[in-house]
Amino acid sequence: MTAIPMALLAGLLGLVAGWAARALARRHCQRPPVPRWPLLEAGMGLVWALLALRVWPSHPAALPAYLVLGFVCVTLAVIDLGSKLLPNRITYPALPVVAVLLAASLAEHDLGRMVRALEAAGLAGLALLALALVSPGGMGLGDVKFALVLGLALGWLGWGAVAAGFAGAFLLGGVVALAALVVLHVGRRAQLPFGPWLAAGALLAVLASAPLRAT
Repeated sequence: MTAIPMALLAGLLGLVAGWAARALARRHCQRPPVPRWPLLEAGMGLVWALLALRVWPSHPAALPAYLVLGFVCVTLAVIDLGSKLLPNRITYPALPVVAVLLAASLAEHDLGRMVRALEAAGLAGLALLALALVSPGGMGLGDVKFALVLGLALGWLGWGAVAAGFAGAFLLGGVVALAALVVLHVGRRAQLPFGPWLAAGALLAVLASAPLRAT
């Protein structure tokens, strides 16, 4: 199957995944996280279609892992915006699921990719843990657990993707925080959710990364 039919199929499946994401978000948010019309479902479908279009041509075996990554990113971003929490019920299972799915594609790659992915996960987790300890109000342990998942998936692609993903997250988060301070007059001590920017940075890094090739 070529990339475009696979992207269309992934997009349709993403609509169903978006419905599941909405159900999870409603469990963890005090209010409906998105309007009643199917905005979340459409967004998940678009993310899955773009990921399939990006990953499938060069590495079809890794596509399930990145679809799971897309589901986790979109779901946690919505929940964090609505509740300022990244639930353990999602972050804990996400890491082994993505790891197993990436390991399942090792037939097309050498073990070095998996080693690099694990190293990137560890470094990302340690870096955000250090930030959380230095500035507890600016970073939470949920962000640290989420960073492990993102580091794993981005590390599989390469160190450039890891750097781009986390640099993009801090850039987006900084711009939004500045806008909230200047435009909305939010106090400097206000706690703004960082999960959505981690998710956005990671997804943009995957979509912008160099083509996956066997090494």
